[in-house]
Amino acid sequence: MLPTKTGVLAEAFADIRAALKKHHLATTFSWQDVAQRYRRSRVGAFWLTINMGVLIGALGFVFGTLFRTPMQEFLPYICVSLIFWGYISSSINEGCMAFIGAEGIILQVRMPLFTHVLRVQYRNAIILGHNILIYPLVLLAVARMPTWHVFLALPGFVILSLNLLWIMLILGVLCARYRDMTQVMQNLLQVVMYLTPVMWMTRTLPEGISRLLLDLNPFYHFLSVVRDPLLGELPSATSWMACIVFAIVGWTVALLLFGRYRHRIPYWL
Repeated sequence: MLPTKTGVLAEAFADIRAALKKHHLATTFSWQDVAQRYRRSRVGAFWLTINMGVLIGALGFVFGTLFRTPMQEFLPYICVSLIFWGYISSSINEGCMAFIGAEGIILQVRMPLFTHVLRVQYRNAIILGHNILIYPLVLLAVARMPTWHVFLALPGFVILSLNLLWIMLILGVLCARYRDMTQVMQNLLQVVMYLTPVMWMTRTLPEGISRLLLDLNPFYHFLSVVRDPLLGELPSATSWMACIVFAIVGWTVALLLFGRYRHRIPYWL
């Protein structure tokens, strides 16, 4: 007998609730992941900041020159764009491996499966925390002062993270069953990056290009709700509404999928 939707949702909610109650497990795992990556390094995790800083400086100079945009305007733009695109793309790519990468733990230790999704999210939030240190340095370098709008980036980050969590949960389940999905997502994200205004600004689009190309791109809205406030602008109501709708619909699908197949995940591994 197939479980009812109510039963499926109850299963999913129970697992997620247990994972949130034991959030210290995901926190500990995520800190260990970052620390292990830079073990015995003198600079440690700040290599993340250095690497991102070099990338921002190089791409900012190249694309700023190509687009003939003043550095005072373009460098903060590409700085925030690359930092948060890194957070988005890494979360999604690593979310594909959330359950596969934790195979040993899942098969040997009983704990909520959603803990492994939280582990990925926390790990990338830690990396984001290191990378965001570049933002005030860039503002200082171009003699640009932050505005009160920066405080709006916090709720933007919350809604962005909520959307990333359901995406990671869905992909974690699908990739545990269909391993080729991981490679598909990696290649797809490369294409999406060029279709999303990360290294280019929306005003550089040729005349006649429909605004729908942006409005139908969820990643444009995900970026806008955190990037616009950090650049001294108000996020558009369209982007906020899109993110909220994506979160509601996405979590509904994710809960149904996770509740339906969570018991099969260990067997797929």
